[in-house]
Amino acid sequence: MNLTQGLHRAAQQHPGAVATVCKDRTRTHAESVDRIARLAAGLQGLGLGDGDRAAILSLNSDRYHEFLAGTLWAGGVVVPINLRWTVAEIAESLVEVGARILVVDDAFAGHVEGIRHAHPDLEHVVHAGDGPTPDGCTGFEQLIADSEPAEDARRWGDDLAAVFYTGGTTGRSKGVMLSHSNLLTSALGVLATEHFVSPDGIYLHAAPMFHLADLAAWTCQVVRGGTHVMIPMFEPVAVMTAIAEHGVTDALLVPTMIQLLVDHPRVDEFDISGLRRVIYGASPMSEGVLGRALKTLPNASFTQAYGMTELSPCATLLVPADHEDPVHRRSAGRAVPHGEVRIVGPDDVELPRGQVGEIVARGGHVMLGYWNRPEETAEALRGGWMHTGDGGYMDDDGYVYISDRIKDMIISGGENVYSVEVENVLAQHPSVATCAIIGVPDDKWGERVHAVVVPVAGAVPTLEELRVFCGERMSGYKVPRSIELVDGLPLSAAGKVLKRELRRPYWEGLERRVH
Repeated sequence: MNLTQGLHRAAQQHPGAVATVCKDRTRTHAESVDRIARLAAGLQGLGLGDGDRAAILSLNSDRYHEFLAGTLWAGGVVVPINLRWTVAEIAESLVEVGARILVVDDAFAGHVEGIRHAHPDLEHVVHAGDGPTPDGCTGFEQLIADSEPAEDARRWGDDLAAVFYTGGTTGRSKGVMLSHSNLLTSALGVLATEHFVSPDGIYLHAAPMFHLADLAAWTCQVVRGGTHVMIPMFEPVAVMTAIAEHGVTDALLVPTMIQLLVDHPRVDEFDISGLRRVIYGASPMSEGVLGRALKTLPNASFTQAYGMTELSPCATLLVPADHEDPVHRRSAGRAVPHGEVRIVGPDDVELPRGQVGEIVARGGHVMLGYWNRPEETAEALRGGWMHTGDGGYMDDDGYVYISDRIKDMIISGGENVYSVEVENVLAQHPSVATCAIIGVPDDKWGERVHAVVVPVAGAVPTLEELRVFCGERMSGYKVPRSIELVDGLPLSAAGKVLKRELRRPYWEGLERRVH
């Protein structure tokens, strides 16, 4: 299997259909594939050889699509860079994977000098912006214009296709190595459910394209031969405008994005009724947000995807029909068609249904390993199963319920408290827009359950009010004992709440952290 197969098929079967839409640029499949083949030749001219790594630091755009496809077409390996990293972190990752070519857009051209200083082996910087090409850089458009189309290198199967760096929310980022087969196995598996992207659909890249969640959807759309619409980054009005103007049918959004979209004061000004499929992940969606989303997007079906970068990225899917079941919709769904999932104890033995343990997965979608980290690879893949580090349990029907990141479990007075469970209850309060639950040090309890709450506009919920609400719906030891109101939660570029940032002020200066 090869990631460029869908490009050849689209150019062959419907060359005049729209492939990409970005800003004022619309390109057909024939035009797009021609540019990709020319870009591949240009990259090869810069020294990109078989298996060499090329990195990109850019907002979403049609050129991001062309870079991904062009690098693969040239026989290279793509390395998408996290937009929120510092220059030092960016350079560290480029040094680690030995990337000698970097593509940047206008938004990140200012980082180039610092990156070059920290990574002297960086040979070429390609400018993929709309502004003037900076000194010392090669113009993306000029590279295409000066090159004749190259033959597709057609790396395939277990050949390395991409190195994705983990989000870093649990420590130093690791480079996850994914093959052509890894990514295509995942794409074909989720497409087989018929709930991921629509046949002949129009997919909106609003989530960051550097993140594997969106790139997985990109892969599905390339396989389908569908249309890609790009906006630079998520912004509610930009999303609604794109849906209305370009007939977008499918989108991947994290729950935080969905909440900002459906609660936006201008949501009624746009015709977003054409949206048919919404895929969400990164975290569960609260009952309150899901209810508002179903009302605001009446023609859309919702599919939750749970997984991680190491799984290319899906482990389970909660399909639209599952959302209609009041019990199942609290789960993360069941194992994807292309993989297996188990719940195991510390000895890696499968646990009885209903018992909380670690979620593990195996299948053709499991990563090749971590870049230059054989010991960590062996530990993560011990016994042939990918150990996710997530705690959860499985019911008798095979539905997986996420309890928490195992390291994020709160132990208060000797009782285990899983923050996701508390968040799901607290988020149902009418004065709570969104929230995060963390453990903070407490002299009496070791850790106490602490709520960080973003209130609904105009609301000022009190601790007592929220405690009464939660106490009616869960055991007393799980109810938050303290609260702080904030304007917003810190998010990773993938839309995950950065709980380490919320915890930091409470744990600074302490020699031992209680978990």
